[in-house]
Amino acid sequence: MKRIGIMTTGGDCSGLNTVIQRLYRGATLRGWQIVGILDGTDGLCATPPRALEFTNETLPIECARLAGSLLHNGRANALNFETAAATGQIKKFNAQLKKSLTELKLDVIILIGGNGSLSLAWRNREIYSGVQLICIPKTIDMDIPLTDKTIGFNTAVQQLTTFCDQLMLTARSHHRWFITQTMGRDCGQLALNAGIAIGATAILIPEIKFDINSLINHIKDSPNDYGIILVSEGISLRGHSGRPADIISRKLTAAGLVNRTAYPEHTQRVGDTTAADRILATRMADCALRAIANNETYVMTAINDNRCETVGLAEFFDAGYITSDPNIPDVMTSDAYVSPDDPLLDIATNMGIYIGETK
Repeated sequence: MKRIGIMTTGGDCSGLNTVIQRLYRGATLRGWQIVGILDGTDGLCATPPRALEFTNETLPIECARLAGSLLHNGRANALNFETAAATGQIKKFNAQLKKSLTELKLDVIILIGGNGSLSLAWRNREIYSGVQLICIPKTIDMDIPLTDKTIGFNTAVQQLTTFCDQLMLTARSHHRWFITQTMGRDCGQLALNAGIAIGATAILIPEIKFDINSLINHIKDSPNDYGIILVSEGISLRGHSGRPADIISRKLTAAGLVNRTAYPEHTQRVGDTTAADRILATRMADCALRAIANNETYVMTAINDNRCETVGLAEFFDAGYITSDPNIPDVMTSDAYVSPDDPLLDIATNMGIYIGETK
């Protein structure tokens, strides 16, 4: 009988509880034992490690739709990769993680995380040399290489779309523009997809340069005197500091365009998990369990061409754009961005949405 540990790391998102519950269900049907590690690597590093034995009572199926993680994703200022690196304790931290995996008598660890968590797992893979390591990609940013979908993204797009749908009504009532800043870090997928969904007047993403005067002229030429400009948090304007939406707002005000800013913030990371994300979470849970049965390790579940299969963590890491982690010195992460060939870019242009200087 295999003994499997699950932990969720990085930022939370909708769909985490779905994949946890599906993993538990599928594992118990195979006669395997499954435990949840509380607070991610923070809890794994604790003495003793914090773990939860799952049962049908502790993990009821109706909780699978809820946002957030029933296992939690870590505490502020706890000892984790980031704080360990900042305080010179990274070797001690890594040693404690490996020791805890032995103490919990785990055969397998399933890590549900974003590109930072998966990159850390690969770069510190010696920690997991005594167990099978299976990773499942989740993030609202959709910035993980080698998978067409990530758990949580669809729900985040829906949450942002709903938020903007309501803004559009007050924008129309007052003949004003709303500059709405989205999450997504340096990847524009969230803004791009939600912008197409709501029929935004403009979508500004980090991957495409834009000209502020062209943006202003586009807004002035709009057939409406109201609408939404979606601004991804990762964009920058040379010579300006502050939140991107505030900067754009000041420019529009100077041009005589009545506007307000809006920040959906963490509402993008919550909300009952959409059916699409629940199905994706179930497919990835099933894929992870098959990988365990096949004795695979150092792999990530991935959706490509509508097939759910595993790819090696080495392939995942090498396939992306390697950048320095902004929070952990000397740690590199593998990132994916909006491709110049993304069909949504042409669709946005064809629908009269300003997306920047693409030509």
